[in-house]
Amino acid sequence: MHVLLLKEPRDEESGPDPYVKELASYGHKATLIPVLSFKFVSLNTLSDKLFQADYYGGLIFTSPRAVEAVVKSLEADERKEEWDQSMRDKWNTKSIYVVGKATAALVKSLGLKTLGEDTGTAEILSRVIIEREDKKMSPLLFPCGSLKREVLPTALRDNGVPLETMTVYQTAEHPDLKKNLKNYFTEQGTPASIAFFSPSGVRFCLEVIQRLSVCCYRTYYTRRHGSRRPGCQLHCREAYGRTFGCSNSQSFARTIHRTQCLIPATLADVCEFRIKMFVNFCSFCQQRQVNVYRFVCTVCFTVFMSKCFFLNKFQQT
Repeated sequence: MHVLLLKEPRDEESGPDPYVKELASYGHKATLIPVLSFKFVSLNTLSDKLFQADYYGGLIFTSPRAVEAVVKSLEADERKEEWDQSMRDKWNTKSIYVVGKATAALVKSLGLKTLGEDTGTAEILSRVIIEREDKKMSPLLFPCGSLKREVLPTALRDNGVPLETMTVYQTAEHPDLKKNLKNYFTEQGTPASIAFFSPSGVRFCLEVIQRLSVCCYRTYYTRRHGSRRPGCQLHCREAYGRTFGCSNSQSFARTIHRTQCLIPATLADVCEFRIKMFVNFCSFCQQRQVNVYRFVCTVCFTVFMSKCFFLNKFQQT
């Protein structure tokens, strides 16, 4: 099974991408396509703040890119040696919060001790911070991107935890994204599963992928049957899919593999399944009091129309 991962490939020095590796263990072939490009900003200001450890109660990192900004700020001001000799130990007396193992690994490479790497999401991390910190503490420094979500800042401020946010990188669409997606769909067809790793990735890719998916399904149907049938053609245009949240590469690969047994076999099953999913989804959002749009954008990955379903459907017609 082919899986499309909409994320930046790992550096060669860091070894194979864990998502590609885990999917391969289940016999699935994964392809990585970078979605975002980044521009680091305010590095001099960030460097100054990093050397004011006495003023802050700790650090928060929710993305690897924010940690990269710290590394670049130290290198730009040639203060890495000073950091290693004194400032690193000062920060290690404070709380260093992170989301995810990839971010934690980069923070540890700076010689810092981390908290919260198993939380998986900013929402869960905010609960950990609220339980540990109080209103009398010094502010936590939160280096972040220009398109950060407000879940964590809002939760901390609502609970009186002092926070200072600082934009250290700007996020934009990768210049080759549309070309790379078109080449992928042309050469390999529509993948069985497509994975998003950020809200920005959803915003930049979703419409393009839906359009390419429709074209690929329509082309397959025309080649196989040599004619067009309005019912099936209309069916192919529908954006049928499901969303799942995964906190790490292991649960991601496991869930991808399990979905192969969950594809409906008839059009009636599809309709019934979609209604149930919509009702459950709305109920979940209402109970958790989350914004529906933000929830959709922050799920780890979306399973689109399965080839297996359409191939079976076409063979029956």
